[in-house]
Amino acid sequence: MRPLLLGLLLTVALFALFAYAGPLFFLDGTEAFQANFVAGGVLGLGIGLATPWISGRPRTRAVRAAALILTPLLLVMAAVTSHFAVFFPALDPALDKVFGSWMLWVAGFALIGALAIETRNGRGETS
Repeated sequence: MRPLLLGLLLTVALFALFAYAGPLFFLDGTEAFQANFVAGGVLGLGIGLATPWISGRPRTRAVRAAALILTPLLLVMAAVTSHFAVFFPALDPALDKVFGSWMLWVAGFALIGALAIETRNGRGETS
């Protein structure tokens, strides 16, 4: 249950970030696009690498815990993306596709981080 609750908290935090501070960083343009996707990759990877610690699950269950954390995020943000202009009126409505792909990018990197943690044994070798 803890990973799902963490996922809900992550969803609320990211929604609030985009709703209140989105106009400051989620902009149209190449530089903003690149910066947002680098930051999203770092955020996702950090979530994935920290999954055992934040979820209270053993390293051997990191991918499952990450999937449980990410499920609320992906479900809610899919609905938000389909009504992007309604939820984020201060943002350019044309960024809806970028927002959706950014969420998938974060989730993908989180799963990669969790997989890296899960597949490493105590000596730092792959199992």
